[in-house]
Amino acid sequence: MESTDQNDENGVEEQARPQIVGLSKSAQKKQLKQQRYEAKKVEKKARMKEEKKREAERKRKEWDDKLAGVTEEERSKLIESRRDLRKERMEKRSEERQNKIRRLTHAKETGHNIIVDLEFSHLMTASEIHSLVQQIMYCYAVNGRSASPAHLWLTGCEGEMGNQLQRLPGYDKWIIEKENRSYIEALLDQKDNLVYLTADSENVLDDLDPDKIFIVGGLVDRNRWKGITMKKAQDQGIQTAKLPIGNFLKMSSSQVLTVNQVFEILLKFLETRDWKASFFQVIPQRKRCEGDSEEHQGGGGGGGGEVVGEECDDDDEKDYESERKKTCIEAANDS
Repeated sequence: MESTDQNDENGVEEQARPQIVGLSKSAQKKQLKQQRYEAKKVEKKARMKEEKKREAERKRKEWDDKLAGVTEEERSKLIESRRDLRKERMEKRSEERQNKIRRLTHAKETGHNIIVDLEFSHLMTASEIHSLVQQIMYCYAVNGRSASPAHLWLTGCEGEMGNQLQRLPGYDKWIIEKENRSYIEALLDQKDNLVYLTADSENVLDDLDPDKIFIVGGLVDRNRWKGITMKKAQDQGIQTAKLPIGNFLKMSSSQVLTVNQVFEILLKFLETRDWKASFFQVIPQRKRCEGDSEEHQGGGGGGGGEVVGEECDDDDEKDYESERKKTCIEAANDS
């Protein structure tokens, strides 16, 4: 009986395990790793939800206990004080929201144009598209808080990418340009001003010319599609450039920057006009060589940094989840 039970358990386990057919061993390992990552992400989300629920219950009990231990007159004062604080917070948020709308509207008219090219969605899995959508939400949130926001464009918003973007709460109110067409079609009359940012370019970006339109490749590539953005730009006959990262720091083995990191570097440069400060403020320490600091300067090293998306790690996922909630709330209220 024990042997039969063991065989039954093994049979269930084999059925539960996804069958990977027609893939190399390396591809199988990558797919299993992705599946474990997704399972871990679901578990982490459930744990965070439970912790948030417990924290809300603790605060509610703390407030009830506080009210129970005072006189009726003191109770009324506490409730009134809490109501005033809530009103003050709401007024402050409303003011910040209106300021944000003014800044983004002004950027739409006079700001630097930055495009996220979304025409690579057919090369990505649904989970990778989801990761890229998280990065785009982060871009919008950071841009909305920036003192010198850019004018953000999303081009090629079709297929699964377009579907996931449309499902975002408040997305229809985002103050950006949304194009189902490619950037080439949408900006055909400005083709000479298009500049694709790619680490494979030989041209180092010294400044951000306000007349130029900079393109960031929206691709969570996981090193599967090396050189694809450079080839695309060459085939289209448009200019290319790379960020001058190697002039200021050395990247670690992972030279891939997420879309939101590239976008935020560009925003920081627009604010500071200082590439070095922009890189050190945005690029995480874990992506720099050990011992690298703001005092480090030197040529060579990290090159331009691959300007495409990458899969989120735990730290990125935590940031994106926080920004996702902020962005959805802010965008839903923008009108």
